[in-house]
Parts: sequence; structure tokens; C-alpha cells
Amino acid sequence: MKLKDKILRIFLNIIPIILMIALIPVFKNDYVLTGIYALVITISFAIKYQEKDYLFFMFGFIIMVISEYFFVSSGVEIFVRNSLFGLMPLWLPVLWAYAFVVMKRAIIILDK
Repeated sequence: MKLKDKILRIFLNIIPIILMIALIPVFKNDYVLTGIYALVITISFAIKYQEKDYLFFMFGFIIMVISEYFFVSSGVEIFVRNSLFGLMPLWLPVLWAYAFVVMKRAIIILDK
């Protein structure tokens, strides 16, 4: 596979993340935004699901909840929106979890 094709395929996988980030200032309600994220991720998985995507998603979610919890608890980060544990926005670990899936996919594309 040519480098140009690899870059295009990686970019296509990043589009849902770009969309999710663009929606952050549009929706002030974290629960609504998390629901929209779930819809975007569900559609993305319906369009293209690769082996172990759910495993990477769940791993990313758990790791990011724990990581962000420690960052916020230590004062390294501060969020104005704090709907999850009173510390961080509910949608943040969901966004990071999908980013783990995209990173896995990008590595597979680059390895080809």
C-alpha cells in the first residue's frame, strides 16, 4: 500500500474524532454529548469493525478514567465540566477510548 493511501485511510478513521471534538462547544450538556458520542462510535463500528475494536475501546475507557482521575485529583488538570465523579466531563474518557481504537487501526495501516 502506498504512503498516500495509508495517510488517507488513517485520516478517514480520524474523522469521527474530529467530529466529536467539534461537538464539544456545541453541546453544553455532558449527558447529551456522551449520548451523541455513543451514536457516532456505534455508527463508526457499524461502518467498519475490526477485530478487537471493542477490547481496545474498553481498555482505553478504563485506563483514561483512572488516568484522568489521578491527573485531576493531583491538581495537574482542572475541568469546568465535571459530570463524572465530580472531576471530569463524562464524555472525555469516551472520546479517549475511541482514540485508542483509532490508534490501533492506524498502527495496523502503517504496518501493511
